[in-house]
Amino acid sequence: MVAMPTPTVAQHFQGREPAVKATYEALLAAARKLGPFTEDPKKTSIHLNRKTAFAGIATRKAALILTVKSAKELDGPRVVKNEQTSASRWHVEVKLEAPSQVDAKVRAWLAAAYELSA
Repeated sequence: MVAMPTPTVAQHFQGREPAVKATYEALLAAARKLGPFTEDPKKTSIHLNRKTAFAGIATRKAALILTVKSAKELDGPRVVKNEQTSASRWHVEVKLEAPSQVDAKVRAWLAAAYELSA
């Protein structure tokens, strides 16, 4: 069996609406203000890694799903899923459809996730 090559970041945006890439760029800009990290493309998503992954981004045709690591359940109109992964960790999925949705709340969640991945 031949291993499939790991997709590139760019491949995750093929066939997607332009707003999806623009929203991703807004997330990267917000993350860069937090400190160093790496983009790690996987088969179904792109991980943003500090020492561990603090965020995952899955692209859809007209949106992206941002998954952030959290110490608690999060609430908001764009939160589509809260999954408790351990006694003190949650993975929270947030649907983003435009760069403007990378607002103060999303940036705060990203910053908290970044700190949890130290």
